[in-house]
Amino acid sequence: MDYRTKYKLEYSQIVRRKLKALKLYLSEQYGEDLAKSAIKKITDRARDLQDNPELGIDLAAKYEIDTDFRSLFVNHNHLFYYKEGNTIIVAEMFGEKEDFMYKLFGISGRTQESIDYWGE
Repeated sequence: MDYRTKYKLEYSQIVRRKLKALKLYLSEQYGEDLAKSAIKKITDRARDLQDNPELGIDLAAKYEIDTDFRSLFVNHNHLFYYKEGNTIIVAEMFGEKEDFMYKLFGISGRTQESIDYWGE
């Protein structure tokens, strides 16, 4: 019999607030059923980390930076998490259009050409 480790899952207060705000926004824009469904997709996928914490992308390897964060993309959102002992901590969440690399690490993914073109 396989006795695999089941990790505990925790959400930071930041992520809890963002999930609540997302649910409120989606409820107002698209109705409560869609909002509940969207949040459920995100939290169900996060729960998958309890059985497979390596599910997301290793940011240190992908971007050659010093971090323990991994990233999991689900339902138009990036979840950032790390392992601490037998716990998975979902520390941050950003929408797909947010510049998460800049917000988390101060690394801009935008080129000067893009900034000049879009006038940002």
